[in-house]
Amino acid sequence: MLDLIIILAFVVYAVGSGLRAREKASENLREYFLAGRSIEGWRAGFSMAATQFAADTPLLVMGLIATGGVFLLWRLWIYGLAFLLMGFVLASSWRRSQVLTDAELTELRYAGRGTLFLRSVKAIYYGTVINCVGMAMVLVAAVRIAEVFLPWHEWLPKAVYTVPYSAVDWVGIPLGESMTGLAPMVMTTNSLLSIVIIVLFVALYSTTGGLRSVIATDVAQFSLAIIGTAIYAWIVVDEVGGIGALGERIVDLYGQAKAIEMLAFAPTGEEMLTGFLIVVSLQWFFQMGSDGTGYLAQRSLSCKTDRDATIAAVVFTWLQIVLRSVLWLIIGVGLLVIYPFTQQQAGADDFAASRELVFVTGIAELLPPGVTGLMLVGLLAALASTIDTHLNWGASYWSRDIYQRLVCQEWLDRQPGDREMVLVARLSSAGILAIAFVIMANLGSIQDAWHITLTFGAGMGSVLVLRWLWERINLFSELAAMLVSMVAAPLLIAYTDAEWIRLGGMAVLSTAAAIGITYVTPSTPIERLAGFYKQVRPMGFWRRAAEAADLPDARPVRRLGRGLFYTAVCAASVFLMLVGLGKLVVRPPGEPVWWAVLYVTGSLALIPAWWRGLAEDAPPFRRP
Repeated sequence: MLDLIIILAFVVYAVGSGLRAREKASENLREYFLAGRSIEGWRAGFSMAATQFAADTPLLVMGLIATGGVFLLWRLWIYGLAFLLMGFVLASSWRRSQVLTDAELTELRYAGRGTLFLRSVKAIYYGTVINCVGMAMVLVAAVRIAEVFLPWHEWLPKAVYTVPYSAVDWVGIPLGESMTGLAPMVMTTNSLLSIVIIVLFVALYSTTGGLRSVIATDVAQFSLAIIGTAIYAWIVVDEVGGIGALGERIVDLYGQAKAIEMLAFAPTGEEMLTGFLIVVSLQWFFQMGSDGTGYLAQRSLSCKTDRDATIAAVVFTWLQIVLRSVLWLIIGVGLLVIYPFTQQQAGADDFAASRELVFVTGIAELLPPGVTGLMLVGLLAALASTIDTHLNWGASYWSRDIYQRLVCQEWLDRQPGDREMVLVARLSSAGILAIAFVIMANLGSIQDAWHITLTFGAGMGSVLVLRWLWERINLFSELAAMLVSMVAAPLLIAYTDAEWIRLGGMAVLSTAAAIGITYVTPSTPIERLAGFYKQVRPMGFWRRAAEAADLPDARPVRRLGRGLFYTAVCAASVFLMLVGLGKLVVRPPGEPVWWAVLYVTGSLALIPAWWRGLAEDAPPFRRP
């Protein structure tokens, strides 16, 4: 009963936030998608962290630790570099662009007839393909959670349950294999009932209140999720015999050599080191959101000031990379002890998927009543915060870039009204959900889907960052990178399983194509570049544009250097704190504790150096 009360209280709060924001959100798309650009930096940062605290991510973490050890988590941690680059170098520029979607930036940055085509393609690619695959991954996690905690076949009267079961049996398409031994159609029926209820709940507040309600619930969702995760970590530690016993128990179960490998924060073995370093060094910069493209840019665009946009990214990074990661690290290693596996099990095809489910199994078997409800609310909150963002973000492409700009203005030569656009935005969510459901039915493990999306996205990152830093990048640069990505990614996935070859090949091919095309195609007209520079004030190599805008003393290269300095120092502070705390709570066998203390001390010592970057707003330009 206590668990149910906690869940209902959260549902009432979320729906209430949507209803409170409904009237304001209905005014126009800027209010609906950007909350009238009124969000404080810390709230935007919490919202980013809530979205990244997706229900699928802790399951992914459990699978990564089991399949490759702690050091594989650098695959997630390394994104901190991209988050901080966005914060100190790009976030204020995003906000000053005043666009509503990142696809819209295309027509502000470039010129020519092809700009609308590129904008439309990006809206479809990011808003539909990438967005729906991401949402499908979250829905797969929802299926795993629902299978354990929501046994509708036991709760509902047989006459009631027979109706959805018969429909599912008639369609005959199971949603994957059951992890708990349920019959395929029973598992599918239960999962669909759970997902439909969850999605309807999320849609009720996110489509009514827009981004205001999304952020309001995100702050509460992240807080609940962190509290529930912290209690879960505490119980796991108590179950294994205390923090100090974690490493010892791993040694007892898996042997000294395997324990060192599993608990190492760096890869072991020269061959593994080479591939790992290539993946980590490429992944953060060459991924499709390296400049914040997507919902991170949307949060920057919604901030009150440029400084708030920077603060949002830094708050997000510390919450995401340090706070959340340390808690999941404790749980992941602790569950290796509580639910050990054999070498034979590790070689099975479904090993990653089965280890992902351990996170949910631990909640069901280890947590007492009340705490279980809190953790379920945390998972529901994590699920809801990701789905509401994907719905809001995807609908912004469909309504703003496709319906308003392409269909109405370009094809029909008319300007749709504000109320009409908000209605289209709300209806777009239904289409996005339908596509995500179809993709979900064809996904295996979350880890497999994640690797595929990384490969497809690896071709876009460099050109997306370069368009902010280098005035010579043009329309054809982005088109070339996107075309190479769409052609090369399926081929690389089909012909090699080595991920470092996939990512390295995509990065080299797409970047070479983008830069090569840049030098053999006409540059963007200087009038467009000057207008873009005057409005956005980007950092980097913009000498011609600055002079054309009559702002030769703006010093964009110097500002870029300062932004990169803050990025590097803050990243060092973040990673030193992460590794230090990680080694304190999960100490590798034979390693003295003073190394961990040294890392934490170094992190704290660097804070004053990057804190100045949060106090700086965009400098005023001095005219000669």
